[in-house]
Amino acid sequence: MKKDYSDIFFGTGEKAILDMRSLYESYGYKKYKMRKFEEYDLYLENKSFLAGESIITFTDLNGKLLALKPDVTLSIAKNAKLKGHDAQKLYYTENVYRESRAGNEYKEIMQVGLEYIGKIDLCVLCEVISLAAKSLHTISANYVMDISHLGFASGLLDETELKQSAKTEVLKMLSQKDAHSIAALCERENVKAELSEKLIALPSVYGNFKETLRKAEKLVVNDKMREALSELYGIYGVLKNEKPAKNLRLDFSITNDLSYYNGIIFQGFVDGVPCDILSGGRYDNLMQKLGTPAEAIGFAVYIDLLERYFKDSAETDVDVLLTYSDKDDTAAVLKEADKIRKSGKSVRVQKSGDTKIKYGEKITFEGGAENA
Repeated sequence: MKKDYSDIFFGTGEKAILDMRSLYESYGYKKYKMRKFEEYDLYLENKSFLAGESIITFTDLNGKLLALKPDVTLSIAKNAKLKGHDAQKLYYTENVYRESRAGNEYKEIMQVGLEYIGKIDLCVLCEVISLAAKSLHTISANYVMDISHLGFASGLLDETELKQSAKTEVLKMLSQKDAHSIAALCERENVKAELSEKLIALPSVYGNFKETLRKAEKLVVNDKMREALSELYGIYGVLKNEKPAKNLRLDFSITNDLSYYNGIIFQGFVDGVPCDILSGGRYDNLMQKLGTPAEAIGFAVYIDLLERYFKDSAETDVDVLLTYSDKDDTAAVLKEADKIRKSGKSVRVQKSGDTKIKYGEKITFEGGAENA
């Protein structure tokens, strides 16, 4: 079947997008296409789920307030329709409209991602995590994916009897690896010494998957934490012999909003980009908030970051630059270019003269190869 890639974003991330689409389709994920806007109420009611507070809105001809989509997952979750035991396996390549990470302007941001909505077991978890790791690999072989489990941190917090506002503070401190502030809060709130020590230790529990699991065992205080650790052991048992295994780490400082997320969460990084380029996790709680009591997990890859940090990193724009002069036969020039392309190389045909194009090899039509 011929694939339709006509709507693909062209830029540094083009090859990664094509590779990811092919990857997801090979696992049975179907493309999801959404409108550019949704009713504003959807985003207003779930603002804390979004990356930024500001949303671009406008009023349609019927007086209804709409918003340019700042997120894809919310739309998929809202429109999910499950029949019996069927699961929805969807992927997308969509532009979203939101504040830039610098916070001083709106940006049109390309995202690629996938969502699984349906019954989640160990097989599903491992498949999604593996696909996330393979997505990073399409961008760079030098990548790392950090995995955590919200049940582990929230299980420990449950024992402290802290108010929800204080728990939220601790989670924020945890995400910043700020053990000093956690210690100060525990002292202020009179958290028991044993639990305080474990909370203070939690930001430092990260690294090699197997070794970090053993460190985490020493912090377990209840069944919730034990179940979270058991799920992580199950994932490790399946993925330890797979190719992505050496690039996976455990990091219990990764947190997210407990009113939307639960269970496994993860972030992905590639060499050359100073922030996470992939994020995802399980969001059963969001599904329930939207009135669909279903389990769900997914992730998004932020292609705009490739444009920002890899804009000038390509070694070449084309494999071969084929130059010609006014005296050359046009049909013969084009035939020569096609002949080179059949060898698997990309070819740019251009009249002789100065060029800023970066090429691997330069060939003049009536001559041989010249040094670049």
